[in-house]
Amino acid sequence: MRRLVCVLVTALSLSPLAQTAAQTAASAVSGATGMPMQPPPPASMDHSNDVHAFVPLWPNGAPGAVGKGEEDTPAVSIYLPPANPTGTLIVVAPGGGYQHLAMDHEGLQVAQWLNAHGIAAVVLRYRLGPTYHYPIELHDAQRAIRFARSHAAEWGVQPNQIGMWGFSAGGHLASTAGTHYDNGIARVADGIDRQSARPDFLILAYPVISFQPGILHSGSKKYLLGDSPDPALVDLLSNERQVTPQTPPSFLFHTADDPVVPVANSIVFFEALQKNKVPAELHIFRHGPHGVGLAQANPELSGWPDLLYHWMHENGLAQ
Repeated sequence: MRRLVCVLVTALSLSPLAQTAAQTAASAVSGATGMPMQPPPPASMDHSNDVHAFVPLWPNGAPGAVGKGEEDTPAVSIYLPPANPTGTLIVVAPGGGYQHLAMDHEGLQVAQWLNAHGIAAVVLRYRLGPTYHYPIELHDAQRAIRFARSHAAEWGVQPNQIGMWGFSAGGHLASTAGTHYDNGIARVADGIDRQSARPDFLILAYPVISFQPGILHSGSKKYLLGDSPDPALVDLLSNERQVTPQTPPSFLFHTADDPVVPVANSIVFFEALQKNKVPAELHIFRHGPHGVGLAQANPELSGWPDLLYHWMHENGLAQ
């Protein structure tokens, strides 16, 4: 039996995503009473034969790029399901401590899982340290959200149902996008930049949230902010301190004994969401390593995507 140490849920209206509240998932066990039935995962979940190409977010070169290589070219890989009944799309940000990207199990496999559930996905390849520091990574994430929103009609997506899902340091990037955004840059020639950069909801899997002593992941801080960042910048990018009532509704997953990113990261963000009356759901499993992705091979953790699917279903984001 999968072991769940606690489930914390705020039962507030999720408008405009849905008019009803997110409901507490009663159990971490797949198939628990009240959980919607999911389609089975695709047989090729290992994604070894994936042929989706990456599309540059800035065709003529990204602002601030120091070269023209792949590492200098933020891009997205687009995954559209045969049918998308809810019109939902998720920008997926793999983790890797802001120095590499776990592109397979925290990116491409996730996109395939979403497509199997009738949800569109855009996997983000963002720029990394030590070559690139903040705000470059945030600009890449914002551009991906704007890019998806600009193609909403073409892809059969609702422009107000575009979320962001981040893992580990990608969770920090997603939470940064959800707490540091604009509603579009007016009076620019680039129509993509006129789109809102606010994600409509967040999914945060074992995320880095804070750069405060005692709970920070030092590698993510170093590669995002450099060796000696201004303390004001450290506070600015400790995203639990940036939550407002306008922060998007959020789903969080973590393990209590995560040896890399302390579970306190998810807890402080959840507490800030509750303080600001933002709908949120947090699931903490008792045991588990860091970086598990969808955890399909881990019998103790493999139920966490079921809980996510339940939350999305309850809020009109999945059928």
